[in-house]
Amino acid sequence: MKPVVSFCLSLAMAASALYAVALPAQAAPSADAPPIADANASAGSIHVPFSALGAYQPMHLRGLEDARSVVLGVRLDRVVTGARLRLRYTYSPALVFALSHMKVSLNGEAIATVPFDKDHAGAMVTQDVPLDPRLLTDYNQFGLRFIGHYTLDHCEDPANTALWADISPTSEFILDTAPIRLPNDLALLPAPFFDARDVSRLTLPFVLPASPDGATLKSAGVLASWFGALADYRQARFPAMNTLPANEHAVVVGTRAQLPAGLALPEIDGPAILVADNPASKDRKLLVVTGRNAAEVDDAAYALVLGRTAMSGDAAKVAHVDIGKPREPYDAPRWMPTNRPVQFKELVDDVSQLQVAGSAPEPIRLNLRVPADLFSWNSVGVPLNLKYRYTAPTVQNNSALAIDINEQLVKSFRLPPAKSDDTQGRLQLPILSGAPGGSVNALDIPAFRVGSANQLQLRFNLDSQKQGLCAGVPTNPARAAVDPDSTIDFSGFVHYAQLPNLAYFVNSGFPFTRYADLSQTAIVMPAHPANAEIEAMLTMLGHMGQWTGFPSLRVTIARPDDVPALAQKDLLVIGGAPSSPVFSRWRDALPLSIGSAGTSSKAGIARASFSVGEHWRDGVRVTHGGASLDQSGPLAALMGFQSPGTKGRSVVALAATGDGRLTDLLDVLEHADRVSQVQGDVALVRRGGVDSARVGETYLVGYVPWYAKLWSHATRHPALLGLAGALAGLLLAIAAFAALQELAARRRGI
Repeated sequence: MKPVVSFCLSLAMAASALYAVALPAQAAPSADAPPIADANASAGSIHVPFSALGAYQPMHLRGLEDARSVVLGVRLDRVVTGARLRLRYTYSPALVFALSHMKVSLNGEAIATVPFDKDHAGAMVTQDVPLDPRLLTDYNQFGLRFIGHYTLDHCEDPANTALWADISPTSEFILDTAPIRLPNDLALLPAPFFDARDVSRLTLPFVLPASPDGATLKSAGVLASWFGALADYRQARFPAMNTLPANEHAVVVGTRAQLPAGLALPEIDGPAILVADNPASKDRKLLVVTGRNAAEVDDAAYALVLGRTAMSGDAAKVAHVDIGKPREPYDAPRWMPTNRPVQFKELVDDVSQLQVAGSAPEPIRLNLRVPADLFSWNSVGVPLNLKYRYTAPTVQNNSALAIDINEQLVKSFRLPPAKSDDTQGRLQLPILSGAPGGSVNALDIPAFRVGSANQLQLRFNLDSQKQGLCAGVPTNPARAAVDPDSTIDFSGFVHYAQLPNLAYFVNSGFPFTRYADLSQTAIVMPAHPANAEIEAMLTMLGHMGQWTGFPSLRVTIARPDDVPALAQKDLLVIGGAPSSPVFSRWRDALPLSIGSAGTSSKAGIARASFSVGEHWRDGVRVTHGGASLDQSGPLAALMGFQSPGTKGRSVVALAATGDGRLTDLLDVLEHADRVSQVQGDVALVRRGGVDSARVGETYLVGYVPWYAKLWSHATRHPALLGLAGALAGLLLAIAAFAALQELAARRRGI
């Protein structure tokens, strides 16, 4: 059953916002301006570097004509009053400068040319290109085309190494913007609270009642997971507060009696979703999710995340909401299906992304997000059925296709002259998870190989067809394409993993995201959570939404006293205080225990005691090694272990020596270099780094067929396997001999 939502929509203003566009106003950029300014800031300059637009590496332009592009968005609640492109680039000193230049285009229209000169050749050049703000739309494609010549002769080799220019990822757009006041219209959702045009991190405050109950926290968590799914790669952070923020958009969650004072709202007589002006700032909005009781607030939250496309006006009253059937395991919308081959057209937004042009084009990139617990016992690779087409060379040359997985080469082969335009092949990719021999060892496998996020790169290199110095230069660039019906197949793998493995958690939220709606997950919050702990909960649910692409509709919010009743759920424990009752109850099971050891000599920093590697087994304390520390510095820890008393259920805990240290854990999840350092069952986070270790026992989750287990054990003992093979051969020979003897006796009539 699909989710069904119906609304009673109130009549509201239908006036659209008028965008007043001013003439370009050239303002000097601030020397200490951040890479990406806060989108909620008042009028000022916003710096958007190319690296924030996906150009993480330098753009390498080669040949007589080569082009790259970036896409810049403009927020719905901002108007651009002035703009310029600050290019940082380097070009070849061997060019003919009178003929060589770079053409800048905006949405397919040439707007400027950047000349090259001899004085600056070979060095980094910074040049501002003024942009007419009247040409900017919601989404703007900026093209940079390199036109290079190295000789005045009529015939040039397009593959000559003198033809190059590099554009730095630190190149940036500088936009002078001013806020505009949007109408209170639900049809604009998720804008302005989340705007897909904005590539910066989403920072969206949640205004909640003081000491919110579990129902209110769940409603807020559902909304946070939805916004996290929308934010996706941008990341999201959800500060929690009890009063309306100044100069920011915010989400307000609570019953009508719990809403902040000063809000001018109509009468609330049921689940309601409203957009209202923020009394603290005239051009900022509040998204209010409310009702007369906690159940109605829940219904309003469900209706927003499932049916916002049917909303309009400044308010909507929810008449009915059905959140549908519980999700099945491993069916998250952002995860590839693992029960069938997946076609490439399912992995891209537009099939044009599977086409390239030019002699050395950018690779075709396909993101493969798969469950972290995929395990192979009888295969060494993922079947890839690849179909592709290319401009066939007239003679054998260096044209080639390289297949990479996570920037590591899988296979590279030449593209021969073809009699037809279509070629197809079958390849085997190295398994993304699992060690040789079918064993699983979390400490021996790099995090990018066991996590959900992987990328397949298909790199075409289409060599020049030029024969001889003046044989002519092709006027049409070579082209290549991968067929959308090409497939990649993960269906030959089982779900089986050795836990705890924090790399699984920080890369994909596993095991919690095994069910996209988090129906098997409970988040344990302190009895009286601080705002920092609520922020940690909301932000973690935002990450869950980012990883699955689905809101956490069935997550359970629990308190420490509820833990004994949660034996059949995986637990995510949020607790910044060292004296958390949950940690006290599980002290013997924790791979790392945090406990108060007195007061600190420095104000604001708690002294804590840490003991590593101790736990109880059959009534006996077992120590694998470690140390007990009594220190006063700030420290945060991410821990994973099996739920005490419940086999196969997992606990992941976020702990810290003080309320303010939980944000250090949230910061780790936003930096890929730090995420890759999280391994094992304990990760200690301090300012400047992450230290991981395995100090506790492991446990297994998932299922492997009995014959796979038998084969796995057998391959670890080759001598015994050989002996068993010889014995089996002997028995087979004896059986065959006996059968032949019986057959011979029958023929003789005996």
